Amino acid sequence: MSADPSLRHYFAPLFEPAAVAIVGAGGRKGSVGSVLIENMLAAGYRGQLYAVNPKHREVLGVPCFPAIGEVPRRVDLAVIATPAPTVPGIIEQCGAAGVRAAVVISAGFSEAGPAGAKLERALLENARRHRLRVLGPNCLGIMRPEVGLNATFARGHARPGSLGLISQSGAVCTAMLDWAAAHEVGFSCVVSLGGSTDVDFGELVDYLVNDPKTGH
Repeated sequence: MSADPSLRHYFAPLFEPAAVAIVGAGGRKGSVGSVLIENMLAAGYRGQLYAVNPKHREVLGVPCFPAIGEVPRRVDLAVIATPAPTVPGIIEQCGAAGVRAAVVISAGFSEAGPAGAKLERALLENARRHRLRVLGPNCLGIMRPEVGLNATFARGHARPGSLGLISQSGAVCTAMLDWAAAHEVGFSCVVSLGGSTDVDFGELVDYLVNDPKTGH
């Protein structure tokens, strides 16, 4: 990562965040919010990790705050796992707090019908107003093994390597991860696009073409 912020790619907050907040984190075993925290801890994330949930002061030992704006440092990446109707407002809060990228795990948007499509438009409008990039919604998440980033609710982790994996389908990602674990194949990143309301396949390919961690 360059010391000069002006030389960083605009996807750097997504792939190499210095601070990550899990919005909707919770301690209930098996819940998506709990699995997200567990995966980040188990992967050995090298940055600062926070939880956001007004019901808790900490989640699995990770400090927890009522809202993203109350986290004591600027967050690069917010991972959102809350009910769909809350997400546009959370994106607005993230933008106001200076968050530069968000992964929306939550489902219930365009794939759920007209009401969900309206929520998705509001999500995107709020993100664009703050120049915040959004992966998802309704996605598995993102892994960047070299920096210990496992912002997914997948069971298991990717080992570091030079193969970049991008898929719309979270099921395809998990199947590939299972195959890779059995064959000792590593990844530079694993990205689930989900609904692709903002970040799309072409942009990600463009990033990986110039990514020194991804083999060409």
